Amino acid sequence: MLHLSRLTSLALTIALLIGAPLAFADQTAPAATAATTKAPLPLDELRTFAEVMDRIKAAYVDPVDDKTLLENAIKGMLSNLDPHSAYLGPEDFAELQESTSGEFGGLGIEVGSEDGNVKVVSPIDDTPASKAGIQAGDFIVKINGQPTRGQTMTEAVDKMRGKIGQKITLTLVRDGGTPFDVTLTRATITIKSVKSQLLESGYGYIRITQFQVKTGDEVAKALAKLRKDNGKKLNGIVLDLRNNPGGVLQAAVEVVDHFITKGLIVYTKGRIANSELRFSATGNDLSENVPLAVLINGGSASASEIVAGALQDQKRGVLMGTTSFGKGSVQTVLPLNNDRALKITTALYYTPNGRSIQAQGIVPDIEVRKAKITNEADSEYYKEADLQGHLGNGNGGADQPSGSGVKAKPMPQDDDYQLAQALSLLKGLSITRSR
Repeated sequence: MLHLSRLTSLALTIALLIGAPLAFADQTAPAATAATTKAPLPLDELRTFAEVMDRIKAAYVDPVDDKTLLENAIKGMLSNLDPHSAYLGPEDFAELQESTSGEFGGLGIEVGSEDGNVKVVSPIDDTPASKAGIQAGDFIVKINGQPTRGQTMTEAVDKMRGKIGQKITLTLVRDGGTPFDVTLTRATITIKSVKSQLLESGYGYIRITQFQVKTGDEVAKALAKLRKDNGKKLNGIVLDLRNNPGGVLQAAVEVVDHFITKGLIVYTKGRIANSELRFSATGNDLSENVPLAVLINGGSASASEIVAGALQDQKRGVLMGTTSFGKGSVQTVLPLNNDRALKITTALYYTPNGRSIQAQGIVPDIEVRKAKITNEADSEYYKEADLQGHLGNGNGGADQPSGSGVKAKPMPQDDDYQLAQALSLLKGLSITRSR
């Protein structure tokens, strides 16, 4: 199973997948083994390892069994390679396999590590974390009163797991301020990966919260529904990838395929042959080539960056927002015996123009930083239609006196500055295209 995910999910304490769903990469193991057997075994280091293990067993304050020591050694080997390689025990491996279903238990929050601290990268929509007001960039400094500093990511996340219905208190630090507590109740997290609606007549909105196995199909259905609800071809679409931590690679490819007619979408390069893949469009463009604005931010990673990078390189959409996370490596899951597995980094992925965004991110075409919208009431002006004896409209149009406007229904763009800017851009493009 190929992965491009960057983070650990509190929901199940696992990284979200990027790769062929539930298709494990057993075939890559022989190639990797062949590459390593060319060098002789480091006998001195192996003797040191055996000596250290023997000393621990003999002198450590509490008895430690061989199984625990060996599993810890394996975890240490992987944890020091990069932030995304890991040893998966039976529970973590099972959770990894379940993660693409879109339903699991937990808090609904994606976290990463920064300078030894647990950092919130993005809360997942409509989950206990998002409803409690946890924000991207918050640092989790304590879990139920216990400091997280010095713990591994796996250890910290394990403490955040628990039975559905149990409460947990996180101590957060936001923007370097005073620590504060947030108490959440663990819940079954059911994530609908795609949400859509008309922002106004002619303009559709599609938000992808993460990339699951069925996300490509859900986007196809969303495009069809938007066309049906609009009654005719759309004038523009906003594709919202903000705070989307990633997911299944094939789903990301399918989403891009719905918006372009031809060309490369993404490719990967690594040391082993099976890590080199190329994905191209199939001509299944369901968007009717309408103008497209794509929203990204620092919480957009992995699969989100694949989609954003492909649409940007193919000149298919205008990217707006802020620079993305910069997770550009591919992880392969290698099943072991006893229901365990290794998740190791095997490749980097590249946008159609050959860009590796690892540790750099996708830079938007138009930077639009997050801002609060404050609506001010318009001053009440008398209009021509208010004047007694005014002339009627020569074309038969109805009079429009002051105060006659109908109060608009609240819409997402009313208090979302970045979304409002994307909609304004699309409306401007529609006006110029129609002339």
